[in-house]
Amino acid sequence: MRDTRESRLLLVLLVAIAFALITVDIRGGEKSPLDGARHVAASVFGPVEKGMAAAVDPVGNVIGAVREAGSRDTQISRLERENAELKQKLAAEGSSTGRAAELDRLLGTAGAGQYRIKAAEVIAIGPAQGFSWTVTIDIGSEDGIARDMTVINGDGLVGRVTTVGPSTSTVLLANDPDFTVGTRMEGTKELGFATGQGDRPLRVQLLNGKAKVKKGDRLVTFGSQGDKPFVPGVPVGRVVRADSAAGELTRTVQVEPFVGFTKLDVVGVVVQAPREDPRDSVLPDKPEKKRPAPVKKPAPEATRPGEEDGPGAAASPGTGPGDGTDPDPDPGTGTEPGPGTGPGTGTDPGTGTDPETDPGTDPGTGTGTDTPPATDTRN
Repeated sequence: MRDTRESRLLLVLLVAIAFALITVDIRGGEKSPLDGARHVAASVFGPVEKGMAAAVDPVGNVIGAVREAGSRDTQISRLERENAELKQKLAAEGSSTGRAAELDRLLGTAGAGQYRIKAAEVIAIGPAQGFSWTVTIDIGSEDGIARDMTVINGDGLVGRVTTVGPSTSTVLLANDPDFTVGTRMEGTKELGFATGQGDRPLRVQLLNGKAKVKKGDRLVTFGSQGDKPFVPGVPVGRVVRADSAAGELTRTVQVEPFVGFTKLDVVGVVVQAPREDPRDSVLPDKPEKKRPAPVKKPAPEATRPGEEDGPGAAASPGTGPGDGTDPDPDPGTGTEPGPGTGPGTGTDPGTGTDPETDPGTDPGTGTGTDTPPATDTRN
């Protein structure tokens, strides 16, 4: 349709008619003159609208589902991201807590030995640098670190510094086969040399072939001249096996190191040695052996008097003379005649049933065949 003057007039006329019909319909309310026309239009166009809705609704539902699916995927992604961030935060907090505990133990060891240290963190392990047992720490010459300084942690000897860079250093671990350190036994002061054996215990060769060694004995570093590369008194490990020393000038023992070389994190480089040798003071206290609890004896069972030998077990006083088998205090009822029995020859030495209150004052009343009355023979 072209945009002409006639078409514009027609459009204005249709709009005016539409407004007029709307005004009439609104004013008429329920009795609007257009109500009939509305019903006719509904009956004509209703089925068409229903059919169109039936055809369009599935498409609309699909579009809505796609939109909701996209929103749901976005929400799931957001929740997964928040969950991952929360896990990282918890892991970081746990790691920080563990490092704080290790640092506390390191400071405790350094304080016990009067070592001045620089704390460091392990940032790389040996395989990246060769076949040696080494680690890289995050401090170097800019932090005052120099070659041949002793490295410790909260458990004991870690190793010695071999290479120093501006901000990093390489540490040769004590379990490396090229590592050797002088040792001293706790208590006996026996000297030796410890050599690393990788993932096996340290091999310590004692200078005294007759040294008395037992399982559980502990060793510390002997120290080096000028305190380099080793300061004295650092815990090394405990004896797990002592080899036979028959006919040998030295004795070899196997020592389990205190330090776990595969789980190093926080370490300390000793930048100043103690003024005096701490000897064995850096070693932790030995755990006290638990004594076995004393065995309680069962209490003796209570017994009635007369059931066992002892005071009060004898017959009660007043028992008539007899063979002692009858503890009855009634004289005359026993199996033998009691004192005061008449000299009659009767078989019944008394009444038996009537207890005598005054033995000897009553002549025998036996029923024997002796007719003369029984006489009392006592003075």
